[in-house]
Amino acid sequence: MKTSFINSSKGKIILPLLLIPIWYIIYHYLQPFTDWLVFSAMGMTKGEHLAETIWFFIFEFPKVLLLLTLIIFFVGIIRTFFTPERTRKALEGKKTFTGNVMASLLGIVTPFCSCSAIPLFLGFVETGVPLGVTFSFLIAAPMINEVAVVLLYGMFGWKVALIYISTGLFIAIFAGWVIGKLKLEKWIEPWVFETKIGQNNLEEKLKFSDRIKFGYDAVKEIVGKVWIYVAIGIAVGAGAHGYVPAEFMASFMGKDVWYAVPLSVLIGIPLYSNAAGVIPIVSVLIEKGASLGTSLAFMMSVIALSLPEMIILRKVLKLPLIFTFIGVVGVGIMIVGYLFNFIF
Repeated sequence: MKTSFINSSKGKIILPLLLIPIWYIIYHYLQPFTDWLVFSAMGMTKGEHLAETIWFFIFEFPKVLLLLTLIIFFVGIIRTFFTPERTRKALEGKKTFTGNVMASLLGIVTPFCSCSAIPLFLGFVETGVPLGVTFSFLIAAPMINEVAVVLLYGMFGWKVALIYISTGLFIAIFAGWVIGKLKLEKWIEPWVFETKIGQNNLEEKLKFSDRIKFGYDAVKEIVGKVWIYVAIGIAVGAGAHGYVPAEFMASFMGKDVWYAVPLSVLIGIPLYSNAAGVIPIVSVLIEKGASLGTSLAFMMSVIALSLPEMIILRKVLKLPLIFTFIGVVGVGIMIVGYLFNFIF
């Protein structure tokens, strides 16, 4: 009986209304509870290395999972309005800068992962979406995702999260526009233009309760995949928070070190992680003296230029285009890094 109510249309709508106040209470009292648990119940002394490490993990891990659960649920609902077919239709016939802007904005709210890079690329090419516009979408979709935004908001506040979104959009628009101007279609594998993947013109009509279910499913799928990365990233960050001297990070990632930004990008490109794994580490880098611009550059290079995605894209792109893509995005990331080191 209970299960049938949860699966009913009313249950799908009422349940979130009941859970949101519970979510707020847990989130609001998380820090006082962590303080009590570590410094009273466990009898640890504030300021000691081990105590600070344990406090950091116990507080940050559930906080991030709570934020992820809430935001992914609502983003999951929003994504039901953005099918791959609608995305392709929206970008058809769009030229140069306008198309780059629209593709970047659509990339934020459209489901995307490395494994879907090829079908998306094929679908865009088949419907006549320009190469530069396609790349704006492929850059924005993985880089500006809800996991990254939630983690940045939870660890740095809304200003840094907003900076990340705006600079990520700049990079996606800038890189896509440059690639489009270079006319690099000759470096797409010939078989791509001969492929017909077919189109589904049926627009699915969903009830609001069905969209709520998509939100639940998104939470189960995404949180189920990334929680281990969150745990590992926060564990590494907790260790650095408790034990790494601030002077050590500032010595080679500070804003006064001229080579810090390009070095962080070069280090980040071959690494493979996602936002859930790298942002908790970046949080501690900044806390320990790394500059904001350098840290953002490192984080963006890891997320936007992941090695698995490059390997997958090699099936449809020739190496010169892949290296051009890496180079243009890398330059955009370095511009952002130097800009924010100069401003902040």
